[in-house]
Amino acid sequence: MTGGALLGICLWAGAAVADPQEQALQMHSRLTGVKPAVSVLQDMAEDIADGNPMDAAYTAMENDAFYDVTLKNLATPWTNRDRDVFAPLNDYTATVIGAVRDDLDFRQVLYGNLLYTADSGLGLPPYRNDDNEHYEALENSGYPLQVALVKRSQSAVTGLPAQATAGVITSRAASRAFFIAGTNRAMFRYTLWNHLCRDMEQVKDTSRPPDRIRQDVSRSPGGDSRVFQNNCVGCHSGMDPMAQAFAYYDFVYDADNDPDAINGYLDYNSAGDTDPATGTRVKAKNHINSANFPHGFVIPDDSWDNYWREGPNMHLGWSQSLPGSGNGAKTLGQELANSRAFAQCQATKVFRQVCLRSPEDANDRNEIESIADDFSNSGYRLKRVYADAAVYCAGE
Repeated sequence: MTGGALLGICLWAGAAVADPQEQALQMHSRLTGVKPAVSVLQDMAEDIADGNPMDAAYTAMENDAFYDVTLKNLATPWTNRDRDVFAPLNDYTATVIGAVRDDLDFRQVLYGNLLYTADSGLGLPPYRNDDNEHYEALENSGYPLQVALVKRSQSAVTGLPAQATAGVITSRAASRAFFIAGTNRAMFRYTLWNHLCRDMEQVKDTSRPPDRIRQDVSRSPGGDSRVFQNNCVGCHSGMDPMAQAFAYYDFVYDADNDPDAINGYLDYNSAGDTDPATGTRVKAKNHINSANFPHGFVIPDDSWDNYWREGPNMHLGWSQSLPGSGNGAKTLGQELANSRAFAQCQATKVFRQVCLRSPEDANDRNEIESIADDFSNSGYRLKRVYADAAVYCAGE
C-alpha cells in the first residue's frame, strides 16, 4: 500500500464523527457533484466500513457526472487564455476526459498521438480542422462523455504528421488559443501554467545565458538596458530556447472577417515546406519585430534546449533519463510531462477541486507529495489522484 493510501485510511479512521453512509455520501458529492443512487451509496458505505475507502472512491467515479462535470471543469480552463470554465467542449477537454476514463498514462496528454472524438455512430457532425461544431453538438446532445468518446490517432483525424503531434498541445482548441498570432511563446507559457502549475514570474532566472533570446525582444526597453538585464532576461533566457520547439506551427484564420478565429485551423510546415518569408520551415511569425534588436537570435529550425536544467529551476525535477533537448513539440512535451513538477501539479489541482480548498498546512503539503508519488508509481493514472484526494479529505 502506498504512503498516500495509508495516510488516507488513517485520516479516514479519525473522521469517526460520520458513519460510513454519511462518509460515502460526502465522497460521492465531492467527486461528482451529485447524489448517488441508493444501491451505489450502499456499496460505497460497505467498502468504507470494510476499510476500503479507495474502492468506494472508484465506485463514485463510475458516475457520468465525474466526466461530464468534474473532469470538464478541471480541463476547460486550460483551453483558453481567459481560463473560462464555461467555454464549450472542445478537442482539448475531450482528450483529457478520454485519457482519464481509459486510465492512460496522463503524461501522454502533452506528447501522445491521440485525440478523442465522439463515436461516429451518434450521428453528430464530423470532426473538422476548422471549426468546433463536432464537440459543441456532442455537448448539446446530452450523451454521457464516458460513453460517447472514442480514442483515435490525432494524425489520422487531422492529417498532422505523427511526429508533429503532441497531445493537447497540438489540439485545435490549444492552437486557437495559444498559436494564434504572436510568436508562439503563449503556447509555452500556458502549457507551463496549466500542467506544471508555474507561471513565468515563478520561474524567472536571470542567471541563464541570453544567447537564444530572439530579435523581437528589445535589449533596452524604454532606453534602459537595466530593465532587460534584471527583468526581461529572467523569462526569455529560459522560455525562448524551449518555445523554439513550436517554430513550424501557426494558427491560420481570416482576421478581417473572422476576428474570433471561429473557423481557423492549425497549420504545420512539414519536411520540404518552405515559408516564403523565412526561406526555411520556420513560420514567418517567428521573425516578427526583428528590427527591435537585429543582433538577437534568429530561429533556424525547431530544435530546443532546456536551460532550466541548471540554476534554481532544476528543482522542477527534470527527468535524468531524458537529454534535455530535442526537436519539435512532441519531445518538449515529454520533457515537461516527465518532470516532478508535472506530477505535483496534477496532485495539487485535484486536491483543490476535491477538497474544496487549497493545501493549508504541513499535513496537506505532505499529502500532496504523497499523492504525487502515488501518481508517478501507478503509471500516471489521474483517477488514482482523485481517489487519493477523496480519501484524504473525507469527513472534513
